[in-house]
Amino acid sequence: MKRNELSDYLNQYLKTAEFSDLCPNGLQVEGREEIQRVVTGVSASVELFQKAIELKADAVIVHHGIIWDFERPVYKGGYKRRVKLLLENDINLFAYHLPLDAHPEVGNNAQIGQILNLTEMEPFGEYNGKAIGVKGVVKPIEAAQMFEKIKKLINPDALVFPFGPGLIKTVGIISGGAQKEVKQATPANLDLYLTGEAAEFILHYVKEEKIHYVAAGHYATEKFGIIVLSNHLREKFDLNVDFIDIPNPV
Repeated sequence: MKRNELSDYLNQYLKTAEFSDLCPNGLQVEGREEIQRVVTGVSASVELFQKAIELKADAVIVHHGIIWDFERPVYKGGYKRRVKLLLENDINLFAYHLPLDAHPEVGNNAQIGQILNLTEMEPFGEYNGKAIGVKGVVKPIEAAQMFEKIKKLINPDALVFPFGPGLIKTVGIISGGAQKEVKQATPANLDLYLTGEAAEFILHYVKEEKIHYVAAGHYATEKFGIIVLSNHLREKFDLNVDFIDIPNPV
């Protein structure tokens, strides 16, 4: 398919226009016009781009791209190598940040909710006027059992602050680095809040507010959406799509 066809479809499907984000969502680096093979991954990196070149990919789609409002990188070191690899090999780079967190079907948070068997799921966790996470109900489960379930299905090295009730009935999820958003979980009367990371202040905050907190890894909580989006594109279009797993312990 044509580059602009893929771009238009993804922008419409992921509703990029609805988000005020920290980065441009959509095409970040323009490559060749014809796209037959796509490589996907969680985060842009030299390693990912090298694998895309090996697979003769025409486009790379990621959750974390190379352009951010809070960064003004100069073209040297790793950043230069990333851009150079894309330009020299005429590879398109697409990136979808908050739209891929919040999407009700292929979004990171909706996917985690399904994995943990949440019901009555609804949007949760406002960021720049838009809910990017989900909250829902689970069949009452012992806290220790829920922690083991998260470790088994998401990340065996998940960090747990177990300060909530003995039985977990309600869960809020915002993938990635959404530690501050736990402050939206407490007024929502959630038993457990799941995200990717934990800042230093989190331990005492959740202990005092009596809520369970699980930091299951930024990477680990944000690979679900791009994997399901890969499957979606593979089934909908005549494209070869390969997800490249480059694990990150953070």
